[in-house]
Amino acid sequence: MKSTSKSAYLVCFFLVKFALLLGLSSLYAEDNWAQFRGPTGRGHSASEDVPIQWNADSVVWKKSLKGQGQSSPVNWGDKLFLTSASENGRERYVFCLDRKDGKILWEKTISCAAPENPHKMNSYATPTCATDGERVVAFFGPGGLHCFDLEGKKIWSRELGDFPGPWGVAASPIILGDLVIQNCDREGASSLVALDIKTGKPVWTTEREAKPRGGWSTPIMIENSGNKELVLNGELGVRGYDPKTGKELWFCKAFNGRGSPIPDFANGLLHVVSGKPGDTYAVKPGGKGDVTKSHMSWHTKRKGGRDLPSPAVVDGYLIVVSMSGKASCYNARTGKIHWEEKLGVKGEFASAPLVVSGHVLFQNVYGGGTLVIKPGKKLEIVSMNSLGAEVSEIFRATLAPIKGQIFARSLSTVYCIGK
Repeated sequence: MKSTSKSAYLVCFFLVKFALLLGLSSLYAEDNWAQFRGPTGRGHSASEDVPIQWNADSVVWKKSLKGQGQSSPVNWGDKLFLTSASENGRERYVFCLDRKDGKILWEKTISCAAPENPHKMNSYATPTCATDGERVVAFFGPGGLHCFDLEGKKIWSRELGDFPGPWGVAASPIILGDLVIQNCDREGASSLVALDIKTGKPVWTTEREAKPRGGWSTPIMIENSGNKELVLNGELGVRGYDPKTGKELWFCKAFNGRGSPIPDFANGLLHVVSGKPGDTYAVKPGGKGDVTKSHMSWHTKRKGGRDLPSPAVVDGYLIVVSMSGKASCYNARTGKIHWEEKLGVKGEFASAPLVVSGHVLFQNVYGGGTLVIKPGKKLEIVSMNSLGAEVSEIFRATLAPIKGQIFARSLSTVYCIGK
């Protein structure tokens, strides 16, 4: 082969290889669903190969875990991480599973001498793990925050105080560079804290509103006009923080309490609902101090009742589903109501939704059936997917899309759906 021909061949070979890599990158847009609700914390998957229709025959494997919990699966590569707890909460467990077959690669037990008192809809292991590919962190309220390497070796542990009250905890840790950030809302003095991920030493602590009802919502990172802001919903409203220092930047008052649902961020607006009945509202991030009057873009009456699922924005439509299955669709820019309808299925919806390929997936608490909605000016239910689980099996963890598959978790069982 002549040198020019050989060079052209090599150039062509590498271009084709690069194109294939780009194609795979698009197909599996997030190889690592490394924290609660994925890379953005908002439950949006950019992958093009995640199933939105399945049945019991689509279950590749399922694995029973010791204890019970409501944390969602996260991964790094082919390692899945979940948590669970004993019935009395005095033992907490961290599991590493093989994504391909569900085999438990390692598990760790953490003792808790003075367990919290979780609500009957909560558990002793509700916060989801977070990983950066070198470490995995797990939070258990009064059981502490714990960091392991990916082989299960403990790196550090940090106690973050008691969590009194009749609710328990649910806020998951997130990793931002060298920081682990944890919402420590509780009944009484509350805080948002940042720790050094390598050592577990505190970096900053910011006091939160007094006497909220519990620590349920997980912060998300957004970028606003080139500035990064840490956004956290709460009992009194939604707040923005400087992620480097923890300084509170702004606050927008809610219409009712229990700020558990995580806001969605789209087209420059934060879309917020509270856990208790009250208006849906949109906030322009930024500003200083109380921005309720200056930065609330719109608010609209919501007839859905109590909410645990977070709002989801897709193609300019805002979808909000209540626990009872009342769905509302709004114009995300103006708040205009397109429709409000009962979804027509028995059960409850508690877990945060998953957004895939322009569809919103809501999993039923009882039996894990998943309703797939295509947002639009009219309600369009694309499918109702079953895992084949019994109605008595409880699902409150959030679905996780990982490498072309979906992972679901009931109190004691992990399901792998797809190829």
